[in-house]
Amino acid sequence: MLTLNKTDLIAASFILNGVPGLEDTQLWISFPFCSMYVVAMDALHKPMYYFLAMLSFTDLVMCSNTIPKALCIFWFHLKDIGFDECLVQMFFIHTFTGMESGVLMLMVGLATFLRRVLLIIPFTFLTKLLPYCGGNILPHTYCDHTSVAKLSCGNVKVNAIYGLMVALLIGGFDILCIIVSYTMILRAVVTLSSADARQKAFNICTTHICAIVFSYTLAFFSFFSHRFGEHTIPPSCHIIVVNIYLLLPPTMNPIVYGVKTKQIRDCVIRILSGSKDAKSYSM
Repeated sequence: MLTLNKTDLIAASFILNGVPGLEDTQLWISFPFCSMYVVAMDALHKPMYYFLAMLSFTDLVMCSNTIPKALCIFWFHLKDIGFDECLVQMFFIHTFTGMESGVLMLMVGLATFLRRVLLIIPFTFLTKLLPYCGGNILPHTYCDHTSVAKLSCGNVKVNAIYGLMVALLIGGFDILCIIVSYTMILRAVVTLSSADARQKAFNICTTHICAIVFSYTLAFFSFFSHRFGEHTIPPSCHIIVVNIYLLLPPTMNPIVYGVKTKQIRDCVIRILSGSKDAKSYSM
């Protein structure tokens, strides 16, 4: 009978394999990813107002935690990641993707952060305690809980149940609150006396709702395809979609939420019209 020492059950490091099946085209895939990341960094480093500041900070951490490593994989074939580094990356990914959901729900910033941290910390410990006596190749561009747990040779039932519970608890609760919030907002908009004010308010709400729906669609696709679509959805499709999910909100949120504010809109208009005073409106 084969016996394993405790040291044999600890993963020293993992190999992030990038986009499985598309290794020969990863260099080309990296260019849109890099472009979106640069745009996001440029747009997020000077946020306005408290809400936009929280959203920008969340987006900044979320994409900076994954994209630099993905680009290192695509450009330099630097695929190795230490076990502890993998756990840290996993913690930040799951914490800040959930924080964005809370920010969109208009929760208090500290409450959003603490709620997510308290729910994600068990993920880290549950994953660290798993035995890893098999392979160490992750078919992904970053460490997420499900991908890492699948490499374990132990029982991951607790991890799977807890992951599903957290996703439904946070996602379901936030979606319910967002629906209630925007229902109340739209009811208030309908009561506005000015038709022009109603039209502007409806335009803003519609833009926000579309951004939220798109973000949640990608999030739920990532979650359910990982758990129930493993044999029907190509791994390359899943990896590309989840990276877009992490990149697109930071790229689009400053436009969707920021351009509706008067100062940003005036700045854009003045820049496009070639006004000499454009710099005075610079953010």
